[in-house]
Amino acid sequence: MRIIEMTATFGRLNKVVLRPGAGLTLIEAPNESGKSTWAAFLRAMLYGFPTRDRNSAGYLAEKNRYQPWSGAAMEGSIRLEWKGREVTLYRGPKGSVPWGAFSALWSATNEPVEGMTGENCGELLLGVSREVFERTAFVGQNGAFLSPSADLEKRIAALATSGEEEVSFSQVERRLKDWLNRRRVNSRVGLIPELTEQLSHVDAALERQGAILCQAQQSRQESEALDARRLELEARLQAHAASEKAQQAQRRREAQADYDALSAQSEAQRRAVEVLPSADILRQAQGDLTYLNTLAANERLAEKAIPEAQEKAHAAEAAIQADPYFAGMDPDQAAAQAQRDYDAAHQAGEKARKVFRPGFLLSLPFLLTAIMALYAYIAIGDTTPFAPWWGFLVLYAPWVWGGWGAAVLGLFLWQKKLKSDHSKLLQRYDAQAPEDILSKAAAYRDKRAAAQESQRELQTIERERDKLSAQREELTEQLLSLVRPFAPDVTDLFGLSAALSRALQQGENYRLLQARTQAAEQLLAALPQVDAVPAPLSSVPLQGDPDQLSGQLAAVRGELRRVSDAASRLRGELNSLGDPAELEAQRSSLLEELEKRQGEYDAISAALDGLKAADDALRARFSPAVNQKAGEYLSALTGGRYGKAALTRQFQALAQEPGDVSLRQDLSLSAGAAQQLYLALRLAMCELALPQTEPCPLVLDDVLDTFDDQRAKLALNCLLDMAKNRQVLLFTCHSREGELLRGTGAAVAAL
Repeated sequence: MRIIEMTATFGRLNKVVLRPGAGLTLIEAPNESGKSTWAAFLRAMLYGFPTRDRNSAGYLAEKNRYQPWSGAAMEGSIRLEWKGREVTLYRGPKGSVPWGAFSALWSATNEPVEGMTGENCGELLLGVSREVFERTAFVGQNGAFLSPSADLEKRIAALATSGEEEVSFSQVERRLKDWLNRRRVNSRVGLIPELTEQLSHVDAALERQGAILCQAQQSRQESEALDARRLELEARLQAHAASEKAQQAQRRREAQADYDALSAQSEAQRRAVEVLPSADILRQAQGDLTYLNTLAANERLAEKAIPEAQEKAHAAEAAIQADPYFAGMDPDQAAAQAQRDYDAAHQAGEKARKVFRPGFLLSLPFLLTAIMALYAYIAIGDTTPFAPWWGFLVLYAPWVWGGWGAAVLGLFLWQKKLKSDHSKLLQRYDAQAPEDILSKAAAYRDKRAAAQESQRELQTIERERDKLSAQREELTEQLLSLVRPFAPDVTDLFGLSAALSRALQQGENYRLLQARTQAAEQLLAALPQVDAVPAPLSSVPLQGDPDQLSGQLAAVRGELRRVSDAASRLRGELNSLGDPAELEAQRSSLLEELEKRQGEYDAISAALDGLKAADDALRARFSPAVNQKAGEYLSALTGGRYGKAALTRQFQALAQEPGDVSLRQDLSLSAGAAQQLYLALRLAMCELALPQTEPCPLVLDDVLDTFDDQRAKLALNCLLDMAKNRQVLLFTCHSREGELLRGTGAAVAAL
């Protein structure tokens, strides 16, 4: 199949026409100009839109994504060559359904193509399903990666076995594994583990019934002992609590005194720092002080550079004034004078060379004499030797020769004058040729330009010095104004720096004092108010650490709750276990079902092993073909750096360099090498998995974007070779590919 013309009103495209060539066609366009839209349009024209495609969070369905930006109805047509005849495809709106209308007509007769519908159009034209097309010949942006599909797997199986594309290994394997997993996934999941677990639960329940009563008796005894220990610990903790309240009252009095003292200090310090700017302003001022030193240093450098610039400007100006030819002129005046003198010298030289031609001057009197004799002959008509016309000739010939001599003398004098004028003009400029006059004018122009540039450099340096001086003075005044409220005696930069440092330190001391005061306040607030201190209990001694006693009491209470909960659980468990006779009947039923499911599991496992053996044989027959072809493409794409490639059943890509002992996974390759590997596998799959009659077009959208120039050149050579047998559409946002394809015969189209 070959695409002749596409017309699209689709997304950003509005009635745009694209005519690809028969071989490789390069479509150049910048990003966001519709390249990917063209690729999506071609796929939609061949296969339509996925019927189950719906909008979701963060995703827009294709039928909505490519609604025309112009507001027009979404529609398009493709003229293509198929089976030696031209076919025209059309899709457009049908009522409220976008892309619902479809037609396929023989272009020559305008008759429908029999059996071709909107649903089977792509499969009839290309010979493959949408999934196979997308995973082989349709390579979108960042889409060179291979992914499996059931349809692609069927075609691979057919290639390897020369069978029918009706059975997918992964589908059968998935179905058998699903049946197997329903019975047992592992030791914990599946019908068999579930039955085993149920049987174990029944056995455990029967065993548990005998142990529960014994455990209940032990729980009652343990609860009585724990309750006595609880009462003892509570009494000892009450005695410690009375003592702790007395200590708390003393700690609060001390904390109140500390807070009062710090509050007084903080208030005094606050009045001292009220006049200070914020810490951020002070730190900014320190930065400005540093910048002020930088300004002063730069000002000194500029001042130091001025004498040198002045000397350079004076020297350039002196060179202009000392010019012997154009002193006092501007470049245009000098050029005009030089051009006039050049024209005069050039014209004088040319005229001096042309005015005196000896050959012509010597022949001129003879020519005039012959003309006069011919005239006398014609006029008199007598041919005797002493005819009258000879007298006529003798009479006028001296006048002819005399006139000739006078003319020669005049020309000689004129030539001498021209040469003199030519020499004077050249001597004025010490020139050897008229062109030297223009060269001296150009040299004068360069000296004027150099003088102007030197003057501009001097002015630039002086302006920069003045600017730096003004900035320095302004910034100095700003900093002095900042510190005068709290350091009025500061007059120089040294005092300014010291004042800023003192202010920052004073502010920091105040913040530390505030923090201490706040901490004292928080401590005071955290201490409880003690209204009355109870008397200690004389009957209970203050023995043991209160924290340890509290921990012991909490542990005893926890144990009591645990024992009580355990007893409740035992009672509930005993009630939930049920009748022992019913448990025994359930156990017998579970044993029978378990035996049945185990037999099914063994039979399915044997079938899966046989399927895997058959698949291994299939892979052994198919893998060499695809790997050999992918290796050939990879070698061509990499210039021989990689000579082998492989594709696993899980569609994992591998490559091997010459000299390596094993294949490397794609993740271990560089990004460029990995892209080359994926492209090689894509091309191999196109050649092996797609029909060879009516070859399907290869669509590539920015697949060379990450390739460097060398990789791109090698890839284009491969595509050119493939384009001998199938149409190739290469979309790109770069002009590089067009330059590399120049002279190859590839078609280039610009969007």
